Amino acid sequence: MFRFLTAAATLFLLSGPALAQGAQVAFGGMSQDTSAPVEVSADSLQVNQTDGTALYEGNVVIGQGEMRLAAPRVLIVYAEGEGQGRIERMEASGGVTLVSGDEAAEAENADYTIATGVVVMTGNVLLTQGPNALTSERMTVNLEDGTAQMTGRVRTVIQQGTDAPQQAQE
Repeated sequence: MFRFLTAAATLFLLSGPALAQGAQVAFGGMSQDTSAPVEVSADSLQVNQTDGTALYEGNVVIGQGEMRLAAPRVLIVYAEGEGQGRIERMEASGGVTLVSGDEAAEAENADYTIATGVVVMTGNVLLTQGPNALTSERMTVNLEDGTAQMTGRVRTVIQQGTDAPQQAQE
C-alpha cells in the first residue's frame, strides 16, 4: 500500500498533461503466479473443436492463485500446435471485475494472455486500492511484476487519512 501511495502522491504532484495521458501504478500486493492452474465456473459451456475455443456464459468466475476474474461471458482460446490443450487467452466481456489481494478493477472488457501474464482492461476502467480510486479508458496489468499502466484520461482520487468520526462510548 505504501508503494501505491508514494506513486499516487508523485502522480498527483505531477498532474496536468502527464496525468491525462497515462499513469503507472502498482497492482496486486504480490506478484501473481501465472503458471498456477486456472479454475473456471459458469452457468453454461459451449466447446468448439473447430476453432479451439470454449465459451463460458452466466456468472463466470475464473481463479488463478490469488486472482479472481468475474464476468457474464468469457471466451477461452486454446493454444494450437505443441501447446495444444493449454489456455492461451481469455476474453471477458459484459462487465468484468478483476480482484487481486485488496485491490479490484472493473471494466467493460478484459483480455488475459496467460503466457505473458498481461491483462488488458478496456472501457470505463475503475481501479480501487483501499479507499483510493483511479479511472481511465484502458489499463494494462502485468501480473508477473504487479504493475499496471493506465491510459486514456486518467483520473485519481486519493483519500488523505482516516479521520472517521468517533462513536460515543457508553
